[in-house]
Amino acid sequence: MNDTIHESSETHSSNAAGGRSAGAGRLVVVSNRVANPDQLQTGGLATALRAALAARGGIWFGWSGQTVADGCEPQLHREERGNVVFATMDLHESDLEGYYANFANRVLWPLFHYRLDLVEYHRDTYASYQAVNRCFAERLALLIRPDDIIWIHDYHLIPLAGHLRRLGFNNRIGFFLHTPLAPEELLRTLPPHRELIGALQYYDLVGLQSGEDLRALREYFTQTLSARLQSDGALHMPDGRVFQAAVFPISIDTRAIVEYAEKAAGLPAMQRMRSSLSGRALMIGVDRLDYSKGLPGRFEAFACMLEHHPELRNRVTLLQIAPPSRSQVPEYQQLRVVLEQAAGHINGQYAEPDWIPIRYVNKSFSQRRLAGFYRIAQVAVVTPLRDGMNLVAKEFVACQAPEDPGVLILSRFAGAAAELDAALRVNPYDQDEMAETMARALQMSLSERRSRWRSMMDHLCNNDVNHWLERFLARLDASEPDGDLATDPDFLPATPATGQFAQPYT
Repeated sequence: MNDTIHESSETHSSNAAGGRSAGAGRLVVVSNRVANPDQLQTGGLATALRAALAARGGIWFGWSGQTVADGCEPQLHREERGNVVFATMDLHESDLEGYYANFANRVLWPLFHYRLDLVEYHRDTYASYQAVNRCFAERLALLIRPDDIIWIHDYHLIPLAGHLRRLGFNNRIGFFLHTPLAPEELLRTLPPHRELIGALQYYDLVGLQSGEDLRALREYFTQTLSARLQSDGALHMPDGRVFQAAVFPISIDTRAIVEYAEKAAGLPAMQRMRSSLSGRALMIGVDRLDYSKGLPGRFEAFACMLEHHPELRNRVTLLQIAPPSRSQVPEYQQLRVVLEQAAGHINGQYAEPDWIPIRYVNKSFSQRRLAGFYRIAQVAVVTPLRDGMNLVAKEFVACQAPEDPGVLILSRFAGAAAELDAALRVNPYDQDEMAETMARALQMSLSERRSRWRSMMDHLCNNDVNHWLERFLARLDASEPDGDLATDPDFLPATPATGQFAQPYT
């Protein structure tokens, strides 16, 4: 079923500032993109969210992936699967360009990854970003019930709670930032930082990946917005508004990933991979083609290892899988050229007739295929310059054979480093350290590999994606409303000309 939801001329105001109903309401998930309701998935965040939605009933809301010409009215669509509605809306072509390609990915993404040199701020793209968030709020307002719990995801939608509050909604609203958060002094370089970062106060609960991200948020609100940090960790704003912020490290579906790896081991593709290695060790890296992943430095470190450890030449192959992303952005186009040239140069210098040091692949693979590659690999190299979490590191650990596990090399600046403390942690800006760590990983004893893997695997078994989701929702369910926003003059409901709200779809 794929219908278009049209706004009704009937009136209904009880969904707005009427307070919170007792008992657990439906779950409303909001993200930039929505999982395909017809695509069967096993494991991962999308599956966990769908399970939570099915358990409580609810809505998954986001962009449809479609655009309409400027001047045309964007449509809201829905598909029902049991007690879950997948609701999506179109965007104006110009708004999508400003909101997504420019402000989200050329301002917030580099800023949150500490790359001020790549930030390109323009007032018109920020206006588009706010316009899309405002439009999301207005369309979402047609769907929300008074006792619904709303969970908004990622940097694309930071202002959304504020727009919902302005429409009079007093539901519990949570936010989870999947990226890192830059420190206070970097956040202040963004011209509208008070309006944008300050909008996080309108959530009841803000979830972050790491303690470092939480410190950055607290410092911003206390140093820049004069908030007071309470003894319970809540942030108390000068106007009396209070919100919670806490660390919720995202994870993987550990059991599903283990099953993938066990089943993939016997696939013909894995047998061909083993055969092509001719007994050599496999070192693997899997990253989206992004400047935050530290790929040029990784290639240089691998070359440095071959130079300083000639005994490892012709004994190890680096497989780097890097599917393209944001191909229209010049920085990403240039990165691809840099990596292709680096791989060519290293292979030209060290290759033998029967051995190529680096296999550089610019395409994506299914999670099942990747699980098989992880299972075969002796070493994984996960060396981002900055990363909110990095689930590849966790997936690699989960895919290892207990009797003969591989070694994880992990950047100190990935969120996963705080949890996977038995990995070989490196500074991705220090190529000599990375080179020596690569050599150490290849030569590590079986007993040490088993000990390190067991420690990390135990953590992943106890802290999977379902545990993450349950912790966040339990905290959000328990959060207290921040007073009656309907009486706040800054949040008087923005009503249509009739003075009433449109009839919500239920």
